Amino acid sequence: MNFDIHRSVEVLSATPASLRSLLGNLSVDWTGNQNPKSKIQDGVWSPYDVIGHLIHGEETDWIPRARIILAQSEDRTFVPFDRFAQFENSKGKSLTQLLDEFAKLRSENLDVLRSWNLDEEKLDLEGMHPELGEVTLRQLLATWVVHDLNHVRQIVTVMAKRYESEVGVWKEYLSILKSVS
Repeated sequence: MNFDIHRSVEVLSATPASLRSLLGNLSVDWTGNQNPKSKIQDGVWSPYDVIGHLIHGEETDWIPRARIILAQSEDRTFVPFDRFAQFENSKGKSLTQLLDEFAKLRSENLDVLRSWNLDEEKLDLEGMHPELGEVTLRQLLATWVVHDLNHVRQIVTVMAKRYESEVGVWKEYLSILKSVS
């Protein structure tokens, strides 16, 4: 499928409600420890951690980087993204608070995105990723969609692995338990 802004907004709009539906009424046993000091267990983020990460992206990644591209100033280099900022930023917040914050920020960011009325010419404008080099606005926005989907997969994989030893012989048929999160 080729990139399509309207199809992209479909996924980006659905993510907050999907995550609220999946996680909103679950116990901390499913969603992870809400104490950021115990942030990563075996290098795996809890669903709580992922929601904090998505919030940080809404604040500092997608729309701010798109603005840099659209401005086409002399320096189009993105500010480096701190992939671990959620551990500090989420301190003291409940999962419900994080889900609310994510939904609010995402809604605001999608309003901004829609207001730009992007055409093919604008989607081909370039910015500079500090590690990866030149990227287009189209690539940035496509990555936003895939980033959401990647983290939804990560959340459900982490949750499924909590019952990995409990499923017994059926593990052979459950590909999610063979996935790397």
